[in-house]
Amino acid sequence: MRLEGKVAAVTGAAAGIGRAIALALAAEGAWVAVTDVNQAGAEQVAAEIQAAGGSAFASRLDVTNPQEIEAALQSILEQKGRIDVWCNNAGVSTMNRFVNLTERDWDFNMEVNAKGTFLCSQAVARQMMRQEVDRQSGLRGKIINIASMAGKRGNAPFLAHYVASKFAVVGLTQAMAGELAAHGILVNAVCPGYVQTSMQERELQWEATLRGISVDEVRQLYIADTPLQRLETPEDVAKVVVFLASSEADFITGEAINVNGGAWMD
Repeated sequence: MRLEGKVAAVTGAAAGIGRAIALALAAEGAWVAVTDVNQAGAEQVAAEIQAAGGSAFASRLDVTNPQEIEAALQSILEQKGRIDVWCNNAGVSTMNRFVNLTERDWDFNMEVNAKGTFLCSQAVARQMMRQEVDRQSGLRGKIINIASMAGKRGNAPFLAHYVASKFAVVGLTQAMAGELAAHGILVNAVCPGYVQTSMQERELQWEATLRGISVDEVRQLYIADTPLQRLETPEDVAKVVVFLASSEADFITGEAINVNGGAWMD
């Protein structure tokens, strides 16, 4: 298995994309710390991994809380002594027309999506810099950020604040990659498109209301905007994360990889 012996952690892993990433990393042999603000959900995913013969640990983690970040990281270190892969997946969204967005909408999206990625990455980078270099790869660790197609394509109706937060993640990824490369730490981002998750189900409802059309009509708009003519699955995203976490991607850093069925090409 590609990640045998690696220690990985995923934020926002109780459901959706995060759950799929945690399961995929574990299936490739990694020991996975499943973290989420929803601790019960994280524990369910960890149990699912263990039932399939994998190794996992569950921990509550609010990515906007530095104390909880440090506590989760210390729990991992107490058990495994190092961290090889950290995936910043936790994210939120709300929807409204730009002129109707509130300061609370802005702060909520930026706090979790951008600041949460910054806080977790900073704590993890400091730890990785203290670790021994892996003899095979010559690296100390990898940080993988889940951004979005909206982090590259500003024309996303009703999501100006979300777009801003995800553009921030893509920019932060590049800046981190540049600074941390000398320490043997790789930093990359993954940019999904229209992914079938509970978050998307909420967005479908919100957008339908804002457009004055049905939920199914909005869903068809998403599919029509995707050249491969289907909605994305969480597993589509997880496969790319596994690749970046593996030795096959040991010379890739600072990239924001599109996985969106062609909905945005650059």
